[in-house]
Amino acid sequence: MTYAAIKGWGKCLPPATLTNDDLATFLDTNDQWITTRTGMKERRISHVTVSELAYVACEQALASAGKTADDVDLIVFGSTTFDELCPNAASNVQRLLGAERAACMDVNTACTSGMYSLTTATAMIKSGVVRSALVIGAEVISPIMEWDNRDVAVLFGDGAAALYLEATEEKSGVLAESLGCFGESRDILAVQGWGMKYANKARQLGDAHWNFIGQEIFKKAVAGMAHGCEATLNKLNLTAQDMSLVVPHQANLRIIDALAKKLALPTEKVFVNIEKYGNMSAATVLVAFVEALEEGLVTDNSHVLLPAFGGGLTWSAHVLYFSKAPKSKGKSAVTLPATTLSGLELVQNLMRAKASGITNKT
Repeated sequence: MTYAAIKGWGKCLPPATLTNDDLATFLDTNDQWITTRTGMKERRISHVTVSELAYVACEQALASAGKTADDVDLIVFGSTTFDELCPNAASNVQRLLGAERAACMDVNTACTSGMYSLTTATAMIKSGVVRSALVIGAEVISPIMEWDNRDVAVLFGDGAAALYLEATEEKSGVLAESLGCFGESRDILAVQGWGMKYANKARQLGDAHWNFIGQEIFKKAVAGMAHGCEATLNKLNLTAQDMSLVVPHQANLRIIDALAKKLALPTEKVFVNIEKYGNMSAATVLVAFVEALEEGLVTDNSHVLLPAFGGGLTWSAHVLYFSKAPKSKGKSAVTLPATTLSGLELVQNLMRAKASGITNKT
């Protein structure tokens, strides 16, 4: 039987940080209010496009695997904030990498996009269509954020992560997954003004309105991820207690705590980095998983559970297996172009652009 082993991993977090105190300079909020309700202390704001973040993360993943762009058969790019819809963003990453042999596709399932991309790449490797793949979860949400809406402005950040997968006969990688969607509730988490429905409607750059019904999202998030975990574990005749580590979507610390309680998981088994990055949508689970790998939390004979939830309302849960503790083979020297702007300055520029009526006609 063919498996899709995770041989390399990488991340790219923009250097500019937006703290809770920064948010308090233009929103009616403070650090205590945000921290107690979300668990978030800061988030990153990107000065480059999502493809550029993805490119750096992919270079890191290839170096970690000891591979080059010539080794890549497929690039699956999960995001909600692609630079363009046509041509696709994965082809831009291919061009930046010089991965001329790679097929390219984009996947948009909101916050679960990175995980749905992992399923797609794994299935294509297992079926023999390709032998290797780069899986990307990346997001640059800041340009479409409704910065005067406290309910959403405090929650989201920008970032990217990537995994390099390769065919192997050894038991490894994704053993089972479950995917689903509460489509009837899709309107409780929606960004109006973002998409072809609004084309040629003279909307301003960043003039998006967020529908975000927090209490309903909370209930659906916990229910969806818990159901996904149970369904996936049942496929393997395992329980949550058999997991070595759980890396959940980092949308809200209260959601993470509620999921852990529902699955009867001890806190020491649940990886949390929400205080540093907030919710990076498609990048969130993969960035957290990469950091767990970097911290040596994935050891010999490990089962890792990755639950996620996002707009749509999509949900997913994956169980990964590692017979040996994964080891990185190297690190890429590729980095983002430098910026002198702080996170607050970048956000202020976005707010000024919206206020001055700059349109999407470039």
